Amino acid sequence: MQPRTPSQQAAYSKWLDQRFEREAARSDRIHGAVGVIPTPLWVALFFIAVVIFVFMLFFADSGEGPITQAVLMGTVASVIVAMLLLIRFLDSPFHSGIGGVRPVAMERTLRIIDQELRVTNRRAAPPCDANGTALP
Repeated sequence: MQPRTPSQQAAYSKWLDQRFEREAARSDRIHGAVGVIPTPLWVALFFIAVVIFVFMLFFADSGEGPITQAVLMGTVASVIVAMLLLIRFLDSPFHSGIGGVRPVAMERTLRIIDQELRVTNRRAAPPCDANGTALP
């Protein structure tokens, strides 16, 4: 494309800017779709959890009752488990459970595209199958 007039050049420049923004957003979404917590970090987190739990065992005092000791160990263990579950949730946000990210915006965009195709009496073949695999 060779824009000639100043208005064509401005429109072309704006189009290129929007295209760059779309590609950057797509790259961010692809990055978010993959787990961001690497395996060595998971190993380190579980190791730290075990070390803290064993460390708390050294605070057991025979002068205290079993309920007191259970509360001390239970609170530390529950906080560690809650933090590991939170990290797991943040590592894979795409699920159908509570707080899971759903493709609401993509579904809305697909509805709009379908409406526009119906209005113009056009048909378009999707570039991928129902699983998202590219078609040849």
